[in-house]
Amino acid sequence: MITPFTPSGELDVPGTAALARHLVDEQGCDGLVVNGTTGESPTTTDAEKTQIVQTVVEAVGDRAHVIAGASTYDTRHSVGLAKAAEAAGAGGLLLVTPYYSRPTQAGVAAHFETIADATELPVMLYDIPPRTVIGIDDATFERLARHDRIIAVKDATGDIPKAQRIRVGTGLAYYCGVDELNLAAYATGQVGVVSVTAHLIGRHLNTMFDAFDEGDTARANAINDALLPATEALMSQGPGIIAVKSGLAARGLPGGEPRLPLLPAEPDLAALIAARIADLKEASWA
Repeated sequence: MITPFTPSGELDVPGTAALARHLVDEQGCDGLVVNGTTGESPTTTDAEKTQIVQTVVEAVGDRAHVIAGASTYDTRHSVGLAKAAEAAGAGGLLLVTPYYSRPTQAGVAAHFETIADATELPVMLYDIPPRTVIGIDDATFERLARHDRIIAVKDATGDIPKAQRIRVGTGLAYYCGVDELNLAAYATGQVGVVSVTAHLIGRHLNTMFDAFDEGDTARANAINDALLPATEALMSQGPGIIAVKSGLAARGLPGGEPRLPLLPAEPDLAALIAARIADLKEASWA
């Protein structure tokens, strides 16, 4: 979930609550991840992160799981964020590999285990080497899967065979973190998605997954094909945050401009996104 800001760049608390309700009640999201990179976590304060968790939990109640991003490249700071998220009502944690500092795999494992030990919340690991430089090796996954609270993975490697290998070998629940691969990942046993595009096409994604679950793979593929232009506009023209905030603005939904160093979408991109989303009005498969 993106983090809505006011025109002056402050946290938009009412907008955060309204967007959370929209994502659950209108887009069909059964979980919300807050304070992740898509939520501009590098530019929000610890106090803002706590406020976001509290606001979203209050807004959606028991209609959705609320998972809080709580991992930085500082393990001690991350433990504090995890504890604060638990106290604010989060139902789980999303923990990304320590970025920039490039620890060894033993350091990666110790980082995750230390944070997982700090609360009673279930943990989803986040493997995204294109952003963090360092990924999670097979042996590290095997070690971490033995921790009682580490139960899932958000996989943004784009490496579906590796994800399948780890999933089969460890029993960890896998969620696709690359929107362009949502259906392909689901078809190989991943159980869901942690999606950026679901801000705007969540209802359509649910229809696609339902079709696949019902055995109508032709319909699922047709929906996936129809979603491709919107997915590409949202995910292939720069940071997804920028595109999604532009798409939300086109629909009159809370979002606001991103905080620097991210800039708002250029007019041409904003027009492209608005047009691609408009093309997804009610269709026979929706």
